[in-house]
Amino acid sequence: MQVTETLNEGLKRGYTVTVTAQELDEKVQSKLAEVQPQVAMKGFRKGKVPMALLRKQHGPRLMGEAMQETIDGAVSSHLESTGDRPAMQPSVKMTNEAWKEGDDVTVEVSYEKLPEVPEMDLSSLSLTRLRVAPEEASVDEALTQLADTAKSYEDKDGAAENGDQVVIDFVGKVDGEAFEGGSATDYPLVLGSNSFIPGFEDQLVGVKAGEEKDVDVTFPEEYGAKHLAGKAAVFTCTVKAVKAPKAAEIDDELATRFGAENLDDLRRQVRERLEQEYSGAARAVAKRALLDELDKRVDFDLPESLVKAEADQIAHQLWHEEHPHEHGHDHDHVEPTEDHLRLARRRVKLGLLLADLGQRAEVKVTDSELTQAVLQQARQYRGQERQFFEYVQNNPAARQQIQAPIFEDKVIDHIFGAAQVEEKEVSKDDLQAAVEKLDEE
Repeated sequence: MQVTETLNEGLKRGYTVTVTAQELDEKVQSKLAEVQPQVAMKGFRKGKVPMALLRKQHGPRLMGEAMQETIDGAVSSHLESTGDRPAMQPSVKMTNEAWKEGDDVTVEVSYEKLPEVPEMDLSSLSLTRLRVAPEEASVDEALTQLADTAKSYEDKDGAAENGDQVVIDFVGKVDGEAFEGGSATDYPLVLGSNSFIPGFEDQLVGVKAGEEKDVDVTFPEEYGAKHLAGKAAVFTCTVKAVKAPKAAEIDDELATRFGAENLDDLRRQVRERLEQEYSGAARAVAKRALLDELDKRVDFDLPESLVKAEADQIAHQLWHEEHPHEHGHDHDHVEPTEDHLRLARRRVKLGLLLADLGQRAEVKVTDSELTQAVLQQARQYRGQERQFFEYVQNNPAARQQIQAPIFEDKVIDHIFGAAQVEEKEVSKDDLQAAVEKLDEE
């Protein structure tokens, strides 16, 4: 076997691998010798079939296996000897397409190798981490919001207003014909909740108990039921009651409704939840600042194949965000813009850097951490949790997708632990402004 370098430019590598006909023949002979004891054929006892006959019957298949194994072995041996780590699966292409038995086999192997990532002195990083202590006013505000979710509705005299609940019977018709799913009785609808078709709730503002009103609406073009999408409809509504909201009292009874022992216990739980929210938001701000700093400090060659793949994914994802009603992937290719490529370069660089830092620090994702994350995601598939769990177990790519963000978070924590981090007390509004700035960048 002969390996000849044909390309050595930046991270790109190319080689010609030649496997001689003699090497292939020896490998086929070896494979035939392995299977001979197990083969039985009419006219011959098991294990006594002549080699020539075996070769005639099984030779073509074993030759294919021998070629694949020899080429794969050559590539693996080359990568092991050079220490190269391909950024993506190497491209292997047979050059003598008119090959026949007895000829040498020549293949071209090409790939981009992962770059050498320069070492960093993490202790030289200076970072600021915001800290917000929940104020009693914030706790009171959160309790008021909880009370609002537990509000009740009481009958009122007069016309319905936004925020009121109307109890209605309704029958919807398209072209004068009632349609399936367009009718209900004693339906409690909160005006302003936007839970019905756009324009429906607005037309019920001002109705009184006992009134009947026709509501004219048009189903959105992207409506889920295709036979109704874009159609004009009339809903005949009978108003049976108009009710005004009444907030729940912030007391021990409210606390027990949310699983607390009493109001003091609920206040404690709310305060802890706010601390966790503020801490999570502060971490997100600090993480962005850290990644920005790493992006500025470190530079190295990036595999073009990884950048292109990442840019394609970014462009594709953003296209679907701009076209939320297109769920399929049979649309035309979305060409990445320069902004997509710039973001892709940043992501690839930081991804390779964090992976290298994690490897140097021997950061590992434990089985229990991965299992916990899988269980958490499985809850999104109610009734199919077991199937999801088995799918992840049997799908390495799915496991990697779940494991990657856990690994990244642990590497980020490792960097925070090694860097010089100053905590800065700020207000909730300051933290909120810093979080909103993340979305703008």
